[in-house]
Amino acid sequence: MAKTGPAPGGNEKANGARKEKDAPPPLPEPLRVPVADSHTHLDMQTGTVEEALAKAASVGVTTVVQVGCDVAGSRWAAETAAAHESVWATVALHPNEAPRIVLGDPDGWSRQGARQPGGQAALDAALAEIDELAALDQVRGVGETGLDYFRTGPEGMAAQEYSFRRHIGIAKDHGKALVIHDRDAHDDVLRILAEEGTPETVVFHCYSGDAAMAEVCAERGYYLSFAGNMTFKNAQPLRDALAVAPLDRVLVETDAPFLTPAPYRGRPNAPYLIPITLRAMAEVKGVPEDELAAAVAANTARAFGY
Repeated sequence: MAKTGPAPGGNEKANGARKEKDAPPPLPEPLRVPVADSHTHLDMQTGTVEEALAKAASVGVTTVVQVGCDVAGSRWAAETAAAHESVWATVALHPNEAPRIVLGDPDGWSRQGARQPGGQAALDAALAEIDELAALDQVRGVGETGLDYFRTGPEGMAAQEYSFRRHIGIAKDHGKALVIHDRDAHDDVLRILAEEGTPETVVFHCYSGDAAMAEVCAERGYYLSFAGNMTFKNAQPLRDALAVAPLDRVLVETDAPFLTPAPYRGRPNAPYLIPITLRAMAEVKGVPEDELAAAVAANTARAFGY
């Protein structure tokens, strides 16, 4: 039997599908009430900062909070916020960063490749630099910090918890918002926050809990920031949480380049896609788009003090 090759045009179709997946989604309809992207990673996105900010502003996203995840990224966040009026910064060691500093790279998560173990002294030195950066005026938050049990195994949990507690102290010392990364660690995150005492402002970035946890957070006065994953089909628990969250405690974010909202899931995310998520949030909350946008804008400005 003769071998059969791919169907005519098969490679072209495959290449076209790959190009579409890699292509930025189109511009959404602009918001009538400007809002902020409360959590983004411009340093991980393609193009220049200026291009990203201009594209976002064209659809009504006029402010962004650039988030640091390690010492180098936190320095970059502070420098970028100093250079751009519409950018504010947060600084921190990501929850998965502390175990990498102390142990090397046990989980293979590092964007920078495997590292040699640095030990406790190296972690303390990194935290000292985060402390210095947190004092800067353009830095309005300490985070993202918290706990991540998805990528960090038992051998790294002690370093992660130590780092989290130190970040809480840094935020309190400087009067800055504490930006929480919580993945598969809800109970421990809430417990440690209660044990340490929190700064005036706590923001749960990319909120991942359920409605019951949202009610606990609301009672404690925490802000809940929702990302594009609340639009995913399997994200009903997030929509339930949003439904019970007080309107004056809700923020919106991209976490770009991650968590691109439906129908563009899997394609590159960026601040200009905030309108898609905000409109989905308005539908869940049962409020007009402009009302939610006004609330989110005021909440973000209040949370980050700008």
